[in-house]
Amino acid sequence: MILEGFARCQFVMRARHARELGNKIWKETEHNLDFVFERDSIAYGVEVKNALGYMEREEFDTKIKLCRSIDVLPVFAVRMLPRTWIHELIQLGGFALILKYQFYPWSHRELAKRVAKELNLPVDTPRALAEGTMVRFLKWPERKLSREGQIR
Repeated sequence: MILEGFARCQFVMRARHARELGNKIWKETEHNLDFVFERDSIAYGVEVKNALGYMEREEFDTKIKLCRSIDVLPVFAVRMLPRTWIHELIQLGGFALILKYQFYPWSHRELAKRVAKELNLPVDTPRALAEGTMVRFLKWPERKLSREGQIR
């Protein structure tokens, strides 16, 4: 869904499971980014987490370092992050694309309904990302530009 959402907004996928971009290579760990998308000559390193719980703090920090080392802006497409991490990510020039729900495949919609109702968990089975989700991301560079005077 993330790939389709970015493609729908005219982003070009430059890499998948990326540890390098151009001549810049991440060598500190075996970590990679799920996607690197580009639009308007700006590259975004996108890490996707479709879990109910938070990702590990160490992984969060490592992914940010990876993004910086290959010169892409860090973007986390996640169900949720702690507010302090979101603030920290923004301070570092990144973006948290909060999805709110854990997504199940469309073919599992009945199971998702049961999980949501009986366990009161935030799960859903959309066919695509909601329009507003990508709009939030698309408005981010404009806000970043007005806040900083330029996009880094």
